[in-house]
Amino acid sequence: MVTYRQLWAADPAAWRRAGAAWQRAGELVGRRGAEVSDTAAALRSHWSSPAGRAADTVLGRVRVRLHAGRPALVEADQILAEHASRVAQAKAMLDVAVTSAAALGVLVDRDGRTFPDPSAPRPDQAAAAHRIRAEITAALGLAAAADRETTRRLGDLAAAAVADWPVEPPPSRPSPHADPGTVRGWWAGLTEAQRRWLVLHEPALIGRLDGVPVAARDQANRLLLAHHRAALGHHRQPGRGRRADGALAGLHAIEAQLTADAGPRAYLLGLDPAGDGRVIVAIGNPDRADNVLTYVPGMTSDLASAGGELTRVLRVARRCAELGPTEQTAAVLWLDYDAPDFVHEAFRASYAHDAGPALHRFQEGLRATHDGPPAHQTVLGHSYGSLVVGATAREHGLAADSLVFVGSPGVGVDHADELGVAPGQVWSSTARNDIIQYAAPSLDQALERLGLGVTPLLAPLFALRSHDELWFGQNPSHPGFGGRVFHSDPHGHTGYWEPGNAALDGMARIALGGDHQRAVR
Repeated sequence: MVTYRQLWAADPAAWRRAGAAWQRAGELVGRRGAEVSDTAAALRSHWSSPAGRAADTVLGRVRVRLHAGRPALVEADQILAEHASRVAQAKAMLDVAVTSAAALGVLVDRDGRTFPDPSAPRPDQAAAAHRIRAEITAALGLAAAADRETTRRLGDLAAAAVADWPVEPPPSRPSPHADPGTVRGWWAGLTEAQRRWLVLHEPALIGRLDGVPVAARDQANRLLLAHHRAALGHHRQPGRGRRADGALAGLHAIEAQLTADAGPRAYLLGLDPAGDGRVIVAIGNPDRADNVLTYVPGMTSDLASAGGELTRVLRVARRCAELGPTEQTAAVLWLDYDAPDFVHEAFRASYAHDAGPALHRFQEGLRATHDGPPAHQTVLGHSYGSLVVGATAREHGLAADSLVFVGSPGVGVDHADELGVAPGQVWSSTARNDIIQYAAPSLDQALERLGLGVTPLLAPLFALRSHDELWFGQNPSHPGFGGRVFHSDPHGHTGYWEPGNAALDGMARIALGGDHQRAVR
């Protein structure tokens, strides 16, 4: 059992740093493996004798063994980072209990025992002392459970690294578009050695397959990072340099988050540099979180803008941690669709309809792979991303308890009850100076008659007030839509995540669910 003193003195950040050190070791192993491959290639071109062939065989074995060990090093980081998160949660529970004790006239000694404070007598002190002691016991119990689980997981990892050499599984594989429940069943039927083989030899499949646990997808995608970086460098051709430079900058921002040794650990759940680029990154492990927020960005979102979009996700995750310190919350950037690049493209709903199947599968996958009781799942769409969320919910269904729209041009329906979740869990916010609210159908017709086409940038020239009907249906922030509206300070179309904005608090409280939502205004 973890003692009160031990938990009070525990340093979750030290565990996080230890995990990051194992991660860096994995990166070093990857570089050394590449060097071994280069050396073997050079030998083959200059040393063709029996001795040369024997040396090439030995180097090949060394490279295979180095490569085979990399997922285990990533997994060590995952385990230690998750342990750090659970210890931090236990410490937060302890802090809440001790802080409330002082307000209730209860004393807590150095061993965690509670007593009524004789200097501040109150009629309910004995009951309060008993309740505080129960809260302290719960915090210690969580820390002890985390300690036991981490010990077991690290022991299993060490044993597997020695005994469970990767073994090729049977040839059948799920389709990338397979139902996540089916994928989860297939994965559960494999041995640990077979799973390791798939992560090593088929990372492109495992890394994008909804229904495969988050930890395995993260391991697979991290193995592919060097390949993706090389692919972007290859596309730096004349006339395309600026675009490739932007994508590389976005990839560097993602890698900086993936290799950070402080804060919640990031999990890479998808990355494709082709075209404008697509990426899925989770801050915290969705499979082990109490709450999971999926954020869908809007127009102009691409790999080049991933750094800025990740900043938004991080701000919501941090605010969730501040408002709900005793809960585990994961926040996901989901940019796995081709977002419109220009305003004339954003006038079309086809981008949102094309994105629907992938967003549906992703949310279903989160449900399928989650450990323990279901998490409270929230899907948040900004700008055109709100249409993606709305269209997916209407046409395919979304595994979500709450839907949130900010800066929305309409979500493809005229009433909240068309979205497949309880209307009381459909939320919207539009800043009073957000230009999006001026994009109304009546304006469409006026501009079409002028032969100009409609864009949000031209709208203020023709409208002096907000409209109930927007490009893609009823304004979700209008009372007639039937959802719930939360306040946003006037920071324009992109300022909903600005520190101190009431909208940031609103998004975080909705993601936390339950009692936190009662404080949303």
